[in-house]
Amino acid sequence: MYARGADGQASVGAGSDFAELMEAFAHLGESERRLAELRTLLVRTTTDAGGGLLALLGPPTQHDLAAALADPSRLEEGLLAAMRGAVGDVNGRVGSVPFVRLQLLLAPIIESCRRLLDAPVPDALVPDLRSIAAQAYTLAGRFAFETQADEASRALYAAATDASGSLGEPWRRAVVHMSHALVTLYSTPGLAAARALVDAAVRDARAGESVTVRARAHALQAEIAARAGAEKHARAALALAWYDMDKDHDGDPATSSFSPAHLRGFEGVTSLYIGDPAEAHEYFARSAASLVAPRERVQRAIVSTDQPLARILLGDPHSAAELLHECIDAASQTGGRVAAIRLRRARRDLRPWRRETFVADLDDHLIESLGP
Repeated sequence: MYARGADGQASVGAGSDFAELMEAFAHLGESERRLAELRTLLVRTTTDAGGGLLALLGPPTQHDLAAALADPSRLEEGLLAAMRGAVGDVNGRVGSVPFVRLQLLLAPIIESCRRLLDAPVPDALVPDLRSIAAQAYTLAGRFAFETQADEASRALYAAATDASGSLGEPWRRAVVHMSHALVTLYSTPGLAAARALVDAAVRDARAGESVTVRARAHALQAEIAARAGAEKHARAALALAWYDMDKDHDGDPATSSFSPAHLRGFEGVTSLYIGDPAEAHEYFARSAASLVAPRERVQRAIVSTDQPLARILLGDPHSAAELLHECIDAASQTGGRVAAIRLRRARRDLRPWRRETFVADLDDHLIESLGP
């Protein structure tokens, strides 16, 4: 009842009855975790049938957005704040709501940004609009990749790079490059394209003010170098990542959640390719154990899928298969394409044991959950 307006349309964004109900529950002492779970449940419900495109934009925001699209000179700071909040809300649902539904929720913001960036909006608001557009396009590029729309993903990342590059804050473009690099790594043969994006991210990150973004860029550089077998380069980049991670992050302009737990996952990948598989296994285990927040479920699924690779290299295929069953369930729940790709790679590494019952059971589970 509270999640729908008088017209019957779903509405859980700022200014909606549902938002006011959540605020009332908060004042009554309800925990932030429970409120987040309820909000996620409502978002999932409103997108079950493919609808709910404007669910995260409350009635006042919808009215103001329609007015600004009809007359761009009416664009105001309050509307931009609501749009930024909607993008953040969608980002916060990654891992809890399927990617295809998140695409639906983000679609109105994407189209609005495109139209407003081409319109004569007030000059003072252009930087904020570009910043929101860069965030929205980057997310949309990731979602397009996750739903197998690689051409659309590349176009959205190009738009995000364009929008972020005009802000005069290099760390913002570094964030775009890193996201683009990760999807390129899994959608383009070879390492060259991904490496070029990572190198561009490192250059921008070093020129920017965010220590967190710098740490993440160096970590990604370490992974790419390790995959290429460049041990010296990989270990140097990893050392720089930890150097940045150990710095004071107070006042960091980036809102990235990149943490030591994430970095340990990169350490694991580095050790997997150029080091000790036992060491890699330990890094993966520690990383997965720390990635417990809802927003970290996709990353946890990826890290957990890497862990069986280390077990295979350690000569323990049976134990690897047992862990892969858990990974299949996690990948199925989050819908992450990267985790699914790594799962199938791990299955290929089990080919020497393909006649064993434990591998046949794994194949059945894999096909049942993720398809052939």
